[in-house]
Amino acid sequence: MEMVGNHMVHMIMEMVGNCSFTLTTGNGQKSRLRRLKNSVPQGSVLAPLLFNIYISDLPTTISRKYAYADDLAVMYADRDWQAVEVELSKDMATLGEYLQTWKLKLSTTKTVSAVFHLNNKEAKRELKVNFNHETLPFCSEPKYLGVTLDRPLTYRRHLESLRKKLTSRDALLRRLAGSGWGAGVTTLRTATLALVHSTAEYCAPVWSRNAHTRLIDPTINDAL
Repeated sequence: MEMVGNHMVHMIMEMVGNCSFTLTTGNGQKSRLRRLKNSVPQGSVLAPLLFNIYISDLPTTISRKYAYADDLAVMYADRDWQAVEVELSKDMATLGEYLQTWKLKLSTTKTVSAVFHLNNKEAKRELKVNFNHETLPFCSEPKYLGVTLDRPLTYRRHLESLRKKLTSRDALLRRLAGSGWGAGVTTLRTATLALVHSTAEYCAPVWSRNAHTRLIDPTINDAL
C-alpha cells in the first residue's frame, strides 16, 4: 500500500508541477513556452478532487456553505434584512482572508448576492453585501451550476430557457427523421438521448416537483 501511495503522490506531483503552455494568436504568431507555477490542468478528471482537498480547511462561517469544486455559495436565513446583510458581509470577509492566505482569487465578475422568499411586498428589495469595501452586484435571477434561480424558487425562468433549448434540438431530430430520407432507429434513439433527454434531465430532482414542468413536457413528447 505504501508503494502504491508513493506512485500516486509522484503522479500528482508530475501533473501539477510539470505543466507548460504557449499562446497562439489568430494570425499564427506563437509565444515562447511558459511554465505554470500553480493551478491544475483544465478538464482533468483529478482536478476537482485535488481542488476539494486544497480547500478542505475552509473557515467556519455563520452562513451555510454549499460547494461543488470551485463553485461556492454561502446562504444565511433571517427575518431581518439588515441581519442578513451584516452576517453575509462578515462571512465574505472571513472567506476573503482565507483566499488571500492560500493564494486564491475570488472571481468578482461571477460573485453576486441574491434573495429567495415569498414576500411579494419585498419583491424589489436588494441585498447590500460588502466585500473588500465594495458592494457585491445584486442579481434577482442568479445561475448556479447551470440552474437559473428565481426569488420564490419556482424555476419558471430556468424551464423557459430549457424549453427554447429543447425546441431547437427537436428541430434537429425532425430533420434526422425525415420521411424522404431518415436515419435508422438506433441513430435516432442515440441522438434523442444525447440531445434532448440528457439536457432535460440535468438537475431534474431540483425543479421537477413544481407546476412549471408543463413548459417542457410537449418538447420532450415531440422528441419521442
